[in-house]
Amino acid sequence: MKYIIRGHRFQVTEALREYAVKKISRLEKYFEAPASETTVTLSVTKGKHAVEVTIPLVGVMLRAEDKSEDMYSSIDVVVDKLERQIRKHKTKINRKFRQDSGVKALFKESVSQTAVSVMDEEDELELVRTKRFMLKPMDVEEAILQMNMIGHNFFVFSNIDNKEVNVVYKRSDGKYGLIEQE
Repeated sequence: MKYIIRGHRFQVTEALREYAVKKISRLEKYFEAPASETTVTLSVTKGKHAVEVTIPLVGVMLRAEDKSEDMYSSIDVVVDKLERQIRKHKTKINRKFRQDSGVKALFKESVSQTAVSVMDEEDELELVRTKRFMLKPMDVEEAILQMNMIGHNFFVFSNIDNKEVNVVYKRSDGKYGLIEQE
């Protein structure tokens, strides 16, 4: 697997680079075919050390991030989050791959017993509520205002400029993001 390790407002030391590769390479034991490249972004903002790891696989994107006072502990937490994601969803993803594309599996069926088991109740995805509503055509600013008025962290709307369904959302930094269709 190829690792792309970037520093954002931060110079990545060789020791930190080696630590990140060592920890993230632990995840390779879960893959039938390794990802082509894994992107690791390390950054420091307002005294917080942030780590974001993205692993693109065939039809699936694994991603996790963490912010803490220590870069090394953030790397550990991100690897743990990714490991939980893989263990939690590997059966469902493998089943979907066999049905959809005839590919044998994306994740290995059995891994060493040292891995911590995930509780069975986490494996069930339960839909508890369905909402239906009219998409009122509006611009992005009005959608943000509507989102804030109802107290949600995202809002689905019909964009008056391009006549498509878009989503505005509140980011962790307090700013806003827009999701558009391709």
